[in-house]
Amino acid sequence: MAGAPHVAEPVEWGSMDQGLREIIDAMRSTHDRDISVHDERFLGKTVMERRALANCHSAADYAALLCRSRDEAAGLLAALNNSHSAFFRDPLTFALLEQLILPSIRVRKTADGGQEIRVWSAGCACGEEAYSLAILLDDMARAHGGKLSYRIFATDLSEANLARARHGTYPMDSLQEVRQKHMRDYFTPCGDGRRIDARLRDRVAFSHYDLLDERTSSPPPSVFGEFDLIMCGNLLFYYRQEVQRSILRKLSLSLASHGFLATGEVERNIVAHCGAFRAVAPQAALFRKSLPAPVGIALLLPQGKERVGEKVRDGE
Repeated sequence: MAGAPHVAEPVEWGSMDQGLREIIDAMRSTHDRDISVHDERFLGKTVMERRALANCHSAADYAALLCRSRDEAAGLLAALNNSHSAFFRDPLTFALLEQLILPSIRVRKTADGGQEIRVWSAGCACGEEAYSLAILLDDMARAHGGKLSYRIFATDLSEANLARARHGTYPMDSLQEVRQKHMRDYFTPCGDGRRIDARLRDRVAFSHYDLLDERTSSPPPSVFGEFDLIMCGNLLFYYRQEVQRSILRKLSLSLASHGFLATGEVERNIVAHCGAFRAVAPQAALFRKSLPAPVGIALLLPQGKERVGEKVRDGE
């Protein structure tokens, strides 16, 4: 999930509690961090939880604590940077990616002379989403004789998350949606959990990146964006509406003209109403970059793919 190290102009929310304003001002003036970008309800709830943990009886007390304690400021920022995730977290989305979206991208890339597939996992947390995609892409490469080039760029604001992602070790409760075949092919035992295979770790480039950075339209390691697929799940709803729109504009600019966007299920309406994307499947948070003359996704389907959204994570 993205954060906000830059300092924005103070946000005027008519209904905002004065205590919350004090806390926002404390983070801005003392630590040069703008937490006002977050959805007010989410921000208020998170602040209340941190206040309780710090045994502060008032917002003023907590604001004062933030001013004198870098550790507490870091703790608040970490709490706002929600990093909960799991492999194949949304089964319907990953079913559609495996059966429909990724094969259609492969067909297009093959027709264009075998160019690499480019993917961005934005707000990647600890890497579960990026490695889930790597598993599907590697499976597809194997099915076509290894003749498939792909690169996955995964970004997050938390250096701790990125370090864990690069190491690639996960507890078993985050692997519940992983098929047994994938578990055998792509994981090795490591303590009480499993570690992702080094070959897949090498396929994912993890880097620090702030989605709210207005100076860039895509992660610098990707050089030029032009992604065939962007995954940005369960991130948008943590931000104010105008910030959501800003993020979606950036994602649209980063996508290739034929590119796809996948978000969290609860964010479908946010994307559907922004005007930059069109839905590609009912009941799924999957979208395609809007084009002047849209091409029906059915035209891109490989032969034999008549059913969409079947459960694929059903063992071997």
